[in-house]
Amino acid sequence: MNKTEQLIETPSDSTGAVAAPSSFDPRTDLAAAVALAGRTLAAVRPEQYDAPTPCEEFDVRRLSSHLVAVVRRISVIGRGEDPFSVPSFADEVADGAWAEAWVLGAREVAEVWADPGMLGRQLRLPMGVLPGAAAAAVYTHELTVHTWDLARATGQAPDWDPALIERVIGVVRGALPAETRGGRIPFGEVVAVGPEAPAIDRLVAWAGRRP
Repeated sequence: MNKTEQLIETPSDSTGAVAAPSSFDPRTDLAAAVALAGRTLAAVRPEQYDAPTPCEEFDVRRLSSHLVAVVRRISVIGRGEDPFSVPSFADEVADGAWAEAWVLGAREVAEVWADPGMLGRQLRLPMGVLPGAAAAAVYTHELTVHTWDLARATGQAPDWDPALIERVIGVVRGALPAETRGGRIPFGEVVAVGPEAPAIDRLVAWAGRRP
């Protein structure tokens, strides 16, 4: 069992207390992350498409396209299919049509991930094979960080759920080490923030962003 699997099986709350494995369904956080990303994407204005984002290789246009690809990939992974069958960008989606494409992608995620048996099923992710519970946490993290990227680039202030963010932090700090960033670990160096910083700031700082 790897670190990600262990952390998903025994999630902790913001106080560090470990919850019983049956007390939390990580699909709940995944659904919330999908919904928040969709609301943030829908609020992007045309004059912002060329704006830079904290994710240095993406401007708003490219990040929006990537987010649509991510939500599609989550469904493909849930069906047990090849994650690489989904390109990293939804290049066929026209500028400004990302929110509409997101609605369709989010609906499919909800349908594919509706089966509770998904949590124990072995699924293939780009990083390797993980149980569905771990996959849900991985994509909750990716969607949350990219939602922050998009919000920061477009002047939005999403309604972050601190409890959700704390659960993601509990997973990512164990699964994504601070050392040896770059290469196969596609994140920048950890940015130092104080323990009193908001949960979302601590999360994105661990992913190499400057809050």
